[in-house]
Amino acid sequence: MSALSAARLMLARDLKLAFRKRSQLVQPLAFFAIVTTLFPLGVSPELTRLKPMAAGVVWAAALLSSLLALELLFRDDAQDGTLEQYALCGRSLTWLLAAKTAAHWLLTGLPLALMAPLAGLALGAPAAAVPGIVASVAVGTVALSLIGAIGAALTLGIRRSGALLSLLTLPLEIPVLIFGARATELAIDGTAYGAPLQLLAALAVLGLTLAPLAASAAVRINLE
Repeated sequence: MSALSAARLMLARDLKLAFRKRSQLVQPLAFFAIVTTLFPLGVSPELTRLKPMAAGVVWAAALLSSLLALELLFRDDAQDGTLEQYALCGRSLTWLLAAKTAAHWLLTGLPLALMAPLAGLALGAPAAAVPGIVASVAVGTVALSLIGAIGAALTLGIRRSGALLSLLTLPLEIPVLIFGARATELAIDGTAYGAPLQLLAALAVLGLTLAPLAASAAVRINLE
C-alpha cells in the first residue's frame, strides 16, 4: 500500500470515528456561536458600532474554537497504542499525521468557515462580504490546524496539556489572526482583499510543507 493510500484510509477512519462522538464535533462550533452571539450583548446591539469590530470578533472566536479540538488530535490514538503502531507499521508517519490534520480541518475548520458568514452578518457585515469571509476563514483555519498539529505532537506525553498547548501555538498563530482579520475587514468594507488572503495562503502552504514533518518528529520523540 502506498503512503497516499494509507493516508486516505486514515482520513476515512478519523472521519468515521469523529461522527461517533458528535459531542466533540459540536463543542467548537457551539463555542464559536456563543462567543459571537454574546459579544454584542457586552458592547452594543447597534450594527453601526459592531460592524468595525466584526472581523476581529469572528477571527478571535474562530482561532479559540480551533484550539478546543487540538488536544484530542493525537491523544486517543496515543493512549490506546494506535499511534505507536502507526510509527512501526512501515508506512510514512508524516503522511498519516497529515491525514489526521486534514480530518481536524474538515471537522473543525471547514464548519467554522461556513458559520463565519452568519456571525459576520449578525455583526453588521454586508451580504456582499460573505465570499471574502468564507475564503479567509477557510484558508486561515488550514494554517491554524497545521500549526496546532505541531503543538499537539509536542505536548503528546503531558496530561491535561490544553493550557500548555495554547501557550505553544498561540504565538505562532498570531500572523494568521492578523492577516485573516485584515482580509475579512477588507471584504466587509467592500475593497480588494486579495493581498492578505494570498499571505494567508502562503502561510498555509508553508505549514503544509513543514508541519507534518515536525509533528512526525515530535511524535517519534514522545514515543521513544
